[in-house]
Amino acid sequence: MIVSPEEFDRWIQEALAELPPRFAALANEVSIMVEEEPSVDILKDLELESEDDLLGLYQGVPIDQTSFFQPAGELPARISIYRGPILRICRTKAEVIHEVRDTVVHELGHHVGLDDDEMPY
Repeated sequence: MIVSPEEFDRWIQEALAELPPRFAALANEVSIMVEEEPSVDILKDLELESEDDLLGLYQGVPIDQTSFFQPAGELPARISIYRGPILRICRTKAEVIHEVRDTVVHELGHHVGLDDDEMPY
């Protein structure tokens, strides 16, 4: 599927607008960034063989692990959405929006300290 970066960004906004209220509130606590592909280093760190195995990534300290005594200088929590893998597995705009929404919810689960097997999606 060929989609311009601008159109993909609009689809991201549509997906975020469809988040259930409790996840929408959490989404306001993190930066959501669109990247073309996951880096080779990230794939290696996660022991993934293909960039198509990673649609999004949470980076940050989960809120259940933060404290008042957290060291200064920590980068803010962020979610990366990987445009290339999502467009390669989806055939329609509706599929992209659905996949992005599910990916954001999954990564927000990591933000609140859930493991992969505890995710709501």
